[in-house]
Amino acid sequence: MKKGILSNIGLKIVAVLLAISMWFFVTYRGQAEMSVDASIGFKNVPRGLELLRENVKSVSLSLRGHERLLKSLRPVDVGVVIDLSNAKKGESTYYIDKSNIIVPRTVEVLRIEPTSVKVTLDESISKVVPVKAAVIGIPEKGYRITAIEVKPSSVTVGGAMTELARIAVLRTEPLDITGLDSNIVQNVKLNTSGRNIRTKTSEVTVSIVIKKTGRE
Repeated sequence: MKKGILSNIGLKIVAVLLAISMWFFVTYRGQAEMSVDASIGFKNVPRGLELLRENVKSVSLSLRGHERLLKSLRPVDVGVVIDLSNAKKGESTYYIDKSNIIVPRTVEVLRIEPTSVKVTLDESISKVVPVKAAVIGIPEKGYRITAIEVKPSSVTVGGAMTELARIAVLRTEPLDITGLDSNIVQNVKLNTSGRNIRTKTSEVTVSIVIKKTGRE
């Protein structure tokens, strides 16, 4: 039996090497590498806490996979997710590894940069703040604004305590009344200025009374 195994050993070794080479050729043919920027998302924020800020918004990923698949990747196909289940109030550092990366199954993650993100959580609160209309421009010559009314005149805002402490009033998106010579009633969106806050009301109704100068 031993003699049978050892017979033609050279040919058998060559056959094995050829099989391995063929496997590598089939597996890696058409393989390519590319770099993409992936946005960072967070899940399982503890109840009563709010994400106040993070020091980076996205990471750079070096990926390897079939060239055709890499070229067809969409932004929704690649992402980074940080689990905040055990987070506490204050600043914490979370390290990013392959387990945090969302990519198609056949795509390999080669490099992650940066490999950590600093996250600050704060107490979640809500408060009522007044709403002011942001009116720009001037009416037609000989006319003036005599009254501005906003409905609702205040809204409930939710978010991190530190963020809400800086908010005394919310303004609308700009409402241009340039050249107007009559009253205007318009729905206008609230301007949150990119802050991480929430409002149940996304827009308000602004009524502006415009009268001719000197008219009672």
